[in-house]
Amino acid sequence: MVSPYAQNGFRVRFDWGQLGAEAVGPGAAIVAVVDVLSFTTALTVAVDQGIEVFPYRWRDRAAAAHAQRHEAVLAVARSAVTEPGQVSLSPGTIRRSSGIERLVLPSPNGSAIAQNLAAAGSRVIGVSLRNADAAAEWTTSLLRAARDTVVAVIAAGERWTDGSLRPALEDLWGAGAFLAGLADRGIGPLSPEAAASAAAYRHAVDRLPELLSDCASGRDLIGDGYPEDVAIAAEMNVSRSVPVLDGNSFIAATGYY
Repeated sequence: MVSPYAQNGFRVRFDWGQLGAEAVGPGAAIVAVVDVLSFTTALTVAVDQGIEVFPYRWRDRAAAAHAQRHEAVLAVARSAVTEPGQVSLSPGTIRRSSGIERLVLPSPNGSAIAQNLAAAGSRVIGVSLRNADAAAEWTTSLLRAARDTVVAVIAAGERWTDGSLRPALEDLWGAGAFLAGLADRGIGPLSPEAAASAAAYRHAVDRLPELLSDCASGRDLIGDGYPEDVAIAAEMNVSRSVPVLDGNSFIAATGYY
């Protein structure tokens, strides 16, 4: 029996977190992972600068070994940045960096979901508010060439202290920006879940920088002393990079114009 949670019958699908990815991801030609604060925002900043990004779930000994194996820099925790040149999940630290060619970027949400999807055989792209339009254009170029293919969009969300999923408004908007871009280019039909995400974005688009600062995740980061992270995440469609997870790492997609 086909699961009702797979959103079968709709070419464009949307769900939350790792379990949502397992429900709607299998069989999709492209799976877009959205983690606006901050993994996919940091990812687009890095790829804009020509940095190859290796996603990893935790910053631990295994991550350090992974970085060493790939001759990559391992990002430190936000709070561990104490001197210029150190890089963390904060996109501003990546923007100010120089000389980095490969970066291991740990994140328990977006990074982990992307890794798991790729391990299951999915073609994964990273989407944020910074590159939603470019990602929609690139995806449309592929879907028009293969009319029976499906795209799934996964909002990573955050975690409550007990480890359960906290749906995060910024990821709903980021996913919605990408989904609205697909719909505007004639890609569909959208599932009710996907259509609701696109509608949430359209409702908020004129006030997104303000709303991003006022939503729970934005307030959390600003309160912890990282207002720049929120400001960079609100840079709507400034990036034309489409990070594609190729093997173990994200690199910029080419040939979509």
